[in-house]
Amino acid sequence: MEKRDYTFPAGQPAAGRALAGVVGSGDLEVLLQPGSAGVTRIVVNTSVDGKGAVWDALLARVFTGEPLPAASIVINDCGATPGVVRLRIEQAYEDIQPEGQP
Repeated sequence: MEKRDYTFPAGQPAAGRALAGVVGSGDLEVLLQPGSAGVTRIVVNTSVDGKGAVWDALLARVFTGEPLPAASIVINDCGATPGVVRLRIEQAYEDIQPEGQP
């Protein structure tokens, strides 16, 4: 079991809470809640040891560039592929978008 901790620049706090995915399915879950303005903190709990470079690169791709809403995110992983990780993060952010906004 490995635990990783990240912080990235962000915008204003997220508009709500979201859950994407189910860890029990052999996939992963992303738990998102509003964070402090200007920063997103991500804690990754993974059953796969030794993949820190993959997590570093994946999360840097998702969270650098245009700032996403500030959030506190917990990712509980059971060996999901990078594509699934990104999809679940995007699903969580999509779930908190106010109605009618892209």
